[in-house]
Amino acid sequence: MIAQRKDDHVRLAVEQQQQHSGRNQFDEVAFVHHALAGLDRPDVSLATAFAGISWQAPLYINAMTGGSERTGRINRDLAIAARETGVALASGSMSAYFKDPDCAETFSVLRKENPDGFVIANVNATASVDKARRAVDLIQADALQIHINTVQETVMPEGDRSFSSWAPQIGRIAAGVDVPVIVKEVGFGLSRETVRLLEGLGVRIADLGGRGGTDFARIENGRRRLGDYAYLTGWGQSTAACLLDAQDAPLPVLASGGVRHPLDVARALALGASGVGASGTFLRTLLDEGVSALVERIAVWLDQLTALLTMLGARTPAELTHCDLLITGELRGFCADRGIDPGPFARRSGNLDFPNDMTGNTR
Repeated sequence: MIAQRKDDHVRLAVEQQQQHSGRNQFDEVAFVHHALAGLDRPDVSLATAFAGISWQAPLYINAMTGGSERTGRINRDLAIAARETGVALASGSMSAYFKDPDCAETFSVLRKENPDGFVIANVNATASVDKARRAVDLIQADALQIHINTVQETVMPEGDRSFSSWAPQIGRIAAGVDVPVIVKEVGFGLSRETVRLLEGLGVRIADLGGRGGTDFARIENGRRRLGDYAYLTGWGQSTAACLLDAQDAPLPVLASGGVRHPLDVARALALGASGVGASGTFLRTLLDEGVSALVERIAVWLDQLTALLTMLGARTPAELTHCDLLITGELRGFCADRGIDPGPFARRSGNLDFPNDMTGNTR
């Protein structure tokens, strides 16, 4: 039954990608164009560091799958893509492994194919400390991701219905494992209040996991005989909204959910993310075109992200937070309702300081 559910998730996620309208609230974030702000490309580095973690690029393949024969093959190919491009990689939920140890290989393949990469284990908020440690050990993980998904569980026919224990259990896991703990929403977003709570629980990093990409309420409703939770489709805050809401976050944030191309990566970094995760776009590339195409797609993203930083005058991903941004549309309304002033985002760069005048003389 678990294996079938994992395969259903992949099938329904790909169908969603094929039906997606193409727009989300990242389109309501625009860079102010400064025509002479550009740098020389050799001066730009994609390296990022946060919470004691260093990545060679601020892009990661976010949690997707595992637990069945088919999803094991997908994880193998994702690990190969991560190895070949140097990006970090998160496992899908490893709950299936705790219920059926015979499916361990569908997860351990992530480390087997990517022995030197940054790999993240994944458990739910009800996992015991022992299970969390086993998940880390199985894939020799560099970090542990705890996914939280009350909306998905509510719609899932066989899902959990008791959530009050989640926060204290997250605290126990964070205290009981030897790797950094990341808490990730699965596509409905983390509010600023939730991020503050996570910091108090000992969590090191928050993956905001906002609306805009794969909608797990819609996926689980597709598994229901009557499809009677359709009204929860679109629940939650977008990733862009979550980033704006987390401007004063007490811990580093990652951004995932609705990341479609390198410009969305740059937008998320400019809004304060330390790293940006993608799932649906990469999964569809892998299933439609194969692992070589996915390797090429990620390599192109990294190349184009470097080009965008060069054009915008940012030597590092962190320097994108000094670029001027225009917040428009419904996202601006969200800011008003949440007490966020979008004006200062458009004036972050101050006076541009160009090193030479038109004659080549140093100012």
